[in-house]
Amino acid sequence: MITMLNAVSDIRAPAPATNHQTRAGSSTSGVTSPKRLARIAGVLYLFLAIFGGFAQGFLEPKTYVVGDAVATAGNVLANAGLVRLGVVSELLGQTFFVFLALTLYVLLRHVHPGVARAMLVLVALAAGITCLNAVFLFEALRVAIGAVDLSALGAAGSNAMVLLLLDAQHYGILVAQIFFGLWLVPLGYLAYKSGMFPKALGVVLIAGGVCYLVDLLAAFLVPDLGGVQQLHAFVVVPTTAIAEISMVVYLLVVGVKTVKPDNRVLAAV
Repeated sequence: MITMLNAVSDIRAPAPATNHQTRAGSSTSGVTSPKRLARIAGVLYLFLAIFGGFAQGFLEPKTYVVGDAVATAGNVLANAGLVRLGVVSELLGQTFFVFLALTLYVLLRHVHPGVARAMLVLVALAAGITCLNAVFLFEALRVAIGAVDLSALGAAGSNAMVLLLLDAQHYGILVAQIFFGLWLVPLGYLAYKSGMFPKALGVVLIAGGVCYLVDLLAAFLVPDLGGVQQLHAFVVVPTTAIAEISMVVYLLVVGVKTVKPDNRVLAAV
């Protein structure tokens, strides 16, 4: 009986322990209980927000000046320590992102295994592209401090190279936004269908994913169109912030809603 329970727990998050479970079975259920998994996911999501927010929300505006090579190179040089910290923060944040997706996969794969796997793939792509973009930021720092010898280009050439590298990093993050926007769609679907989260939270997660994609398309297709900045500031940012902050808070504070066990037979996976 214990062996059968353990096999089922490998397919879906286990239900609360019953009187028929042994002490060992209860211990296993406690480690992988839905609420425990949700809280772990909440902590990982919080770390992702902290490290990613520092690298993309604080450091980039402090260093990157669109179209101004002199100002950008000067900012990178003046904030060399912060840039190094930003590179490490970006790499750590994406590591937490991958483990977050793995935890949510274990928690929600019973809802729809295919959608859960799609969520994992999208996160892996987003994390890989973002980590690669951190290399451009680090190389911009190396050029700014003179670790890369570009004396043949002169000061103006070196400054232009710093700006070019940060341009590549900036637009590379926008490319990654395809995937860290899209991952919210399967996550929202799984949250909506699982019954473990409020349905409104699933809807707003999907809306946040759509907003990320709209923001990306506007940035690449119509960057100079009037209203694009307003769309970003007043629609995209609030919607995505509400979606992801709500998910983090719910995972940390509530975990998951208690779902009444059913008697349905689980199909073999």
